[in-house]
Amino acid sequence: GGMDDMSVEDFSRMIDESPTQTRIVKYFEHSEEGAERTLVAAALTDMLQDGLSMLYSFYDLERAKNSLGTYMVLDHIDIAKENRLKHVYLGYWVPGSKKMDYKRKFGSLEVFFGNVWRNIDEYESFFRSRLNGSKDRAAVEDQ
Repeated sequence: GGMDDMSVEDFSRMIDESPTQTRIVKYFEHSEEGAERTLVAAALTDMLQDGLSMLYSFYDLERAKNSLGTYMVLDHIDIAKENRLKHVYLGYWVPGSKKMDYKRKFGSLEVFFGNVWRNIDEYESFFRSRLNGSKDRAAVEDQ
């Protein structure tokens, strides 16, 4: 993604110069003795009035089979509940992007499209009907 080329200064500026309160939620694996901790995942998260916004998350690829991305989303849902927040925003979703398709696994997924929040299924049927019924693809993309 676009963050691959970020410098330390760019990353720091993204957090420090944000108009919202931004946190890095860190996930550690503990040794059997409990003394040593290894960072295995992290999520850059904005703290909003009505919820949490997961801006970017990453994890140790050697632990991909552990479903750390899913774990982070579920943990953010728990954090939101504990803090009586209504929403967890999973960030941008790009139709057809395999990297972002994990977001479909979580219920109540909505897409902001055409200045309206739509259930993802409603969005897809709306988009397909517009695309199939319109010869002017630009008109659909302007939505």
